[in-house]
Amino acid sequence: MYRRNDIKLAERILQLDKLRDELYEELMKTMGSQANELLRRLQNY
Repeated sequence: MYRRNDIKLAERILQLDKLRDELYEELMKTMGSQANELLRRLQNY
């Protein structure tokens, strides 16, 4: 059986994943293909 805290953590991960997708879509609208380059640079910083 899953513990209550484990379920809450899994739900939070799903919420964050959805938010990530929404933010990425917004960034793509404003930056186009340059969005990927910016994200890579920031990840490697």
